[in-house]
Amino acid sequence: MSNYNKPNGRNTYGKRNSGKRYITYRKAPYKRPASQKAKESVRIAFLGGMNEIGKNMTLYEYKNDMFIVDCGLAFPDSDLPGVDVVIPDFTFVENNADKLRGIIITHGHEDHIGGLAFLLKKVNVPIYATKLTIGLIKGKLEEHNLLGKVKLVEIKPRDNITLGEFNIEMIHVNHSIPDAVGLAIRCGAGVIIQTGDFKIDTTPVDGDMIDLNRFADYGRKGVLALLSDSTNAERPGYTMSEKSVGDSFETLFRKAKNRRIVVATFASNIHRVQQIIDVAESRNRKVAVLGRSLENLVSVGSELGYLNVPDGILIDINMIRNYPDDKLVIITTGSQGEPMSALTKMAFADHKKVSLTPNDYVIISATPIPGNEKMVGNVVNELMKRGIEVIYEKMYDVHVSGHACQEELKLMMGIVKPKYFIPAHGEQKHLQKHAGLARAMGIDNENIYIADNGDMVELTEDRIKKVKTVDAGEVYVDGIGVGDVGNIVINDRKKLSKDGIIIVVATFDSSSGYIVSGPDVVSRGFVYVKENEELMAQARDLSCQVINNCFDGKYHDWNYIKTKLRDELSRLMYEKTKRSPMILPILMEI
Repeated sequence: MSNYNKPNGRNTYGKRNSGKRYITYRKAPYKRPASQKAKESVRIAFLGGMNEIGKNMTLYEYKNDMFIVDCGLAFPDSDLPGVDVVIPDFTFVENNADKLRGIIITHGHEDHIGGLAFLLKKVNVPIYATKLTIGLIKGKLEEHNLLGKVKLVEIKPRDNITLGEFNIEMIHVNHSIPDAVGLAIRCGAGVIIQTGDFKIDTTPVDGDMIDLNRFADYGRKGVLALLSDSTNAERPGYTMSEKSVGDSFETLFRKAKNRRIVVATFASNIHRVQQIIDVAESRNRKVAVLGRSLENLVSVGSELGYLNVPDGILIDINMIRNYPDDKLVIITTGSQGEPMSALTKMAFADHKKVSLTPNDYVIISATPIPGNEKMVGNVVNELMKRGIEVIYEKMYDVHVSGHACQEELKLMMGIVKPKYFIPAHGEQKHLQKHAGLARAMGIDNENIYIADNGDMVELTEDRIKKVKTVDAGEVYVDGIGVGDVGNIVINDRKKLSKDGIIIVVATFDSSSGYIVSGPDVVSRGFVYVKENEELMAQARDLSCQVINNCFDGKYHDWNYIKTKLRDELSRLMYEKTKRSPMILPILMEI
């Protein structure tokens, strides 16, 4: 391909032309043959967020480069007694740390940032997130003494970042927290759109509507795959605008009259907090914030300009006694009925700083997360027993979701026009329902993949298929312990909570082999000892018999004696009570 002198009188190499005609050559852009292009592949590993609510984490791999989208946590249910939070298994990431180029966070909710500090202790790579999300991440890193040790890169919608062979564009979306983004992920294999958590709000509180134009631009150019939020895939129609909640607050605050108002909401819903503050100001009420996570959000949101807090409206929770009930609004955590939350403690008269009375007006501005309905119901019932009027989500429009319903999900598919579709972020019922919407939109069934945690799928122009399974289990965090509580410990805790424990203690003379103390039988959580003295006596007699039969002064196998004690006492207790307590023998020599 030839190129003659340029009009500015300089040749290709920047030298002044002397009037002679030079011919220079430029290498034509390389065009990959169609047959070879089809072999370009990108891989996606799902490390969390599939077949569950929370713990979102997705890894992309192309050639020798990887990056991660989100790193969240999940809150334990009743099947995990004593566990504080659940985080993804980072084994696969640790094993491929040399390929990892960075982590992109779509927004600041716990199910997307809560596991980040735990991962950064193992793999230190740059974090890319929007302004508010960075502010919330800093709080997490500070708790774990990581602030200043990790590179935090602030990004904005329409920004592009390059991570190895990947180029990623941030696309603004609406959600229940500001600064949420979706991603357009570009590599040699094609374009992948990951929406993150989103809804289409035409009247958002912050004034910035979802950037549908940018999603449509990619749809016109061609999108290899779409990963889309499935949380509300079962709900028909459209998600209501967040602004509708503000109107409901206006009505309810008027109905409260001279009562003190207590509003429970998600700690991360900064839009909701702003609307409560706005209505409180219009009603000439002061606002107190209760709950560590909520206090942190208000602090960060105010500092970064995402919350407009009029001077003098916020007061310390310790000062509420100085104000009459009709001049107060308390914003609190506990909208999900969590046992240790502020609202639950208040409901059961167990809070040190706030005592509720029939002159309180409680608004629960949230929808129970699946599995939390019973806990929320218990809190509502307890409040009502004490003569307190409670307004909750089904009664008035005091909550709207931050996730897209069916018509919005179909609209996203319609403008993105993906070849392949992968429903993300939800339980199996949500993923299946979303897949059904994709089929209704004309996406071929063979081009829809319902993933599970641990699946690594490979996408090319002509196929989508699972190539392998990677480590993607659950890691339990209990106190400062990470991963030291496994299934064996959890099963023991369940057994203890269900049937209790019996401890057998005996002390032996090491020279003679005689029992010098015990055996003593102690019961906890099994039966009330004073009412079952005969059973305890039988247990002591049986323990003594087993020890005498098994013990040899010259030779004794402690493990065998302990096993025999467990077996015989378990048999006795089941015969007498039809229960199976844990049996713990403690044998000592002196």
